[in-house]
Amino acid sequence: MQIQPDEERFSEQFGRSARALSDYMGLGLQIAVSFVFFVLLGYWADSWLGTSPLLLLAGVAIGMVGMVLLLMKVLRTANKKK
Repeated sequence: MQIQPDEERFSEQFGRSARALSDYMGLGLQIAVSFVFFVLLGYWADSWLGTSPLLLLAGVAIGMVGMVLLLMKVLRTANKKK
């Protein structure tokens, strides 16, 4: 059974879009996990030291800065590829 040209094109396009989707899903997961980590770390430190909500807010700020830095790195890498 021979593969038709349309089927080849579909499988090639599907492969490219699946790879791109997995890259973006990985990026989203990395951003979410790092943000949640710093928020929970701030929450834990607040409950341990009794400084509520100062360290929680610091964790949110650090998480947001980390997200921005990660997105800037990804954009810089994407621009170099073009």
